[in-house]
Amino acid sequence: MEEGKMGENEWGYHGEGNKSLVVAHAQRCVVLRFLKFPPNRKNTSEEIFEHLIMFTVGKLFSCLLEFVKQLCLKIQSERPESHCDKDLDTLSGYAMCLPNLTRVQTYHFAEHQPILCVEIKPKCGFIPFSGDVTHEMKYGVCRYCMHQHLKKISKYCPLYLYSGNKQRMHFALKSLLQETQNKLRIFKNGELVYGCGDARSPVADLKDLAHHLKPFCFPSNGLASGPQCTRAVIRELVHVITWVLLSSSEKGRAGTLRPRLRGPRVCEDSPFSRSRNRQGKNTSEHSGLPKGCLLYKTLQVQMLDLLDIEGLHPLYTRVEQYLEAFPEERKTLQIDGLYNEVFHQKLLDLSTEDDRTVAFALTKVRQYREAMTAKDCSSMTALSPCPQDASSDQRPVVPSSRSHLDLKPYESIPHQHKLDSKIVICYSKTVHAEDNAVRATQFKERDDCTLVLQKV
Repeated sequence: MEEGKMGENEWGYHGEGNKSLVVAHAQRCVVLRFLKFPPNRKNTSEEIFEHLIMFTVGKLFSCLLEFVKQLCLKIQSERPESHCDKDLDTLSGYAMCLPNLTRVQTYHFAEHQPILCVEIKPKCGFIPFSGDVTHEMKYGVCRYCMHQHLKKISKYCPLYLYSGNKQRMHFALKSLLQETQNKLRIFKNGELVYGCGDARSPVADLKDLAHHLKPFCFPSNGLASGPQCTRAVIRELVHVITWVLLSSSEKGRAGTLRPRLRGPRVCEDSPFSRSRNRQGKNTSEHSGLPKGCLLYKTLQVQMLDLLDIEGLHPLYTRVEQYLEAFPEERKTLQIDGLYNEVFHQKLLDLSTEDDRTVAFALTKVRQYREAMTAKDCSSMTALSPCPQDASSDQRPVVPSSRSHLDLKPYESIPHQHKLDSKIVICYSKTVHAEDNAVRATQFKERDDCTLVLQKV
C-alpha cells in the first residue's frame, strides 16, 4: 500500500474496542488499527508513535492526515453508540497494519472458496485460588458469572468452555450462540454475518446463520430447510469449533496447570451446574484440556494472576509509592514498555512469598497485566468448504489464531480493583435477595392452617 494512493472508499468499518478502532481493506487481506482517545485529550504525534511501537504484533504504517479525516467521517455512522465516547486519532497519521484474520485462506485448494471465520472471546477460565481473597463466594463462583448480575444474564460460563469436557463445551458454545454479548462473532468473506456490532443489537438470528453455514456444515441428514436443518447445522458448527479448540500437536492430557491450583473446577452459579444439581447429577468430573491446545495455552497465561486483584492491589501501591519517590525510574522499570524478551523473562518467577521489595511487587504487577490480557483475548478460527473428493474425516479448518494481545495498561489496575469490589457487592445483594425469596416461599408452604370451631 502506498501512502499517497489510499482512498477512504477502499476501507470499511470492521470493529473497535476501548482503546482502538479497526478498518478493513475491501480487496486486500489487511486491516488498519487506529488508536482512540477521549475528545478532550490531546496527544502529540510522538506520544502516539511511542504507544504504537509498544504493540507486540503488526507493522507501523503512516497515513495522510486527509485520508484519516475522510475515513473517520465515512465510518462514523457505522460505529456502535456505546463506543462513540472516544474519537479516532486523526492528528498523528499513524496506524498499525495487520493481517485480516477474518479472510485468511485455509488451504491451497480453497483459494476460490468462501471463508468463514469464528471469533470467540472466552474470558477467564479459572476460579481464584489465592489466599488473599477475602470474599468466600469468589472461591465458588467465577468472575464472569458474578459480573453477569450487572448486565443481562447469559447462560454462558467460561469454566465450561475451558473444561475440556465436550458436553460442557457444547453447552457453553450453544449459550454463546443464543446470547453473544459481544463474545462471539462470525464473519463470511470478512463481513460480519452473526454476532453483535453493538452489545445491544444482534446482527442476525440462528436461521440466517444456518443459511450462511450450509456450505461449511451441511447437515448429514440431507435436510435443506426447516427448523430441523437449522438445529443440525448449528450442532455441526458447535462440534467443529469444539474440535478446533481441543486440537493440539502435543500428546498427553493436562492434569493441574499449576501445583497450587485448588478449589472447584465448576462454577456454582452456572445454569448448567444448577440444572445438573436439580437432576441429582454430579458436576465435579472433568476431562482436562489437551496439553498444547489453544485454550490450554491461554489458560496458562491467565493463571499468572497468582494473587487475585485483592492481593495484587497492595503491591501496585508499593510500586506507585516508589515511582513517586523516584519518577526517573519509570522507564528503567519498563512500566510503559518496551515489552521485549527481557520484560517477558521476568514473568517466569512464580513465587508468591513476598520479600517486601519493589522488585517482587513489580514482577507480580507484570504477571497480572499479562494475565488480564489473556483473559480478554479472542481466538479466531477460519473455515473453508472441503472439496467433494476430500476424505470424510477431513475438517475444513485452519488452526486458530489469537488477537487483542496488547498488554493491559498499568494504570488500569485501580479500576480493576474497584470493579472487583462492585461486582462482589452486587452479586452478594442478588444472592441475598434470592435466598430471602426462597425462604419466604418455603415459610408459606410450611405454614400450618388451624381451623377453630366455636359454638353458635
